[in-house]
Amino acid sequence: MIDAFTLEQCEKDKEIRQLKITNLEHAIQQSEAMIVESQMDRDALTFLRRKVAESMQDLEVLYLMNKKEETE
Repeated sequence: MIDAFTLEQCEKDKEIRQLKITNLEHAIQQSEAMIVESQMDRDALTFLRRKVAESMQDLEVLYLMNKKEETE
């Protein structure tokens, strides 16, 4: 989850928010590729999948911030 300070900074500054979005998108893509190609044990894969799901939720929050800013 995004910490409160980062979330506040993303609300204030569109450039920071866009950078965070780009970083999350890249991290999700890389993690999903690791999951597909991985020979990790089940617990490690479960952990990685959980982190991907959390990152996707964070990404949705940032997308909503962008959408809100566009409509204002």
